[in-house]
Amino acid sequence: MKVVKLQDVIGTARDVSGENWTSRRLLVKGDGMGYSVHDTIIKAGTETHLWYQHHLEAVYCIEGEGEVETLKDGKVWPIKKNELYALDENDEHLLRAHTEMRMVCVFNPPITGQEVHDESGAYPLVK
Repeated sequence: MKVVKLQDVIGTARDVSGENWTSRRLLVKGDGMGYSVHDTIIKAGTETHLWYQHHLEAVYCIEGEGEVETLKDGKVWPIKKNELYALDENDEHLLRAHTEMRMVCVFNPPITGQEVHDESGAYPLVK
């Protein structure tokens, strides 16, 4: 049994930030669950290019509004509180935050916790 408190993750090595986001990694590969779970804040007014070539991701929005544009077809998906989107085809996409967004993100395979996006918008695959 594991209990992870957000307050215990903030300010640790599992609290990782990029230019447009802050991700608090609640569960990571080392926790042995087979997936990772992140509490992520996306800054208002930002656009972030992402392409998880090695991971599938599901994202549940718990605060804010924005949109996801899938680059292969140019389709724009509005996202708001209480909605989930799943990048089930390793979709290259743009995430636009109209307001600050708070998301719960699940990655499979799990990340180690220290990854940041590379130049293509991906996390590296760590074996």
